[in-house]
Amino acid sequence: MSEIKKVETLQAPKPVGPYSSAVIANGFCFVSGQIGIDPNSGKLVDGGIEAEAVMTFQNISAIVKAVGTSCEIVQTEIFLVDLNEFSVVNRVYSEWLAHISKLPARKTVGVVALPLGARIEVSCVVCLH
Repeated sequence: MSEIKKVETLQAPKPVGPYSSAVIANGFCFVSGQIGIDPNSGKLVDGGIEAEAVMTFQNISAIVKAVGTSCEIVQTEIFLVDLNEFSVVNRVYSEWLAHISKLPARKTVGVVALPLGARIEVSCVVCLH
């Protein structure tokens, strides 16, 4: 069994509970669910689903960058409080991926609520090269 390494960066918000932002194990980085918290203020961004989605993906990018190696996002999970906002999130997601990754596998799930009143949460799995 390989060592499990915790990933930390000041460029993404600190976890809001007893977990790591991400961990590296067996050639993969597992990024915990991220929401649209501004890492500077520690608060959820204002502006609705689009602003939250942009901040969420920026936070994931910061964590992936902190891994410090060549890597590829291979799977994402998106949790939405309102599936009627899917088209906005899908657009932001597509724009984000155009700059960082090929199209990973993905699932999108509707949920009743998310931490801190967020409208979106996203986690991902990254393959390290």
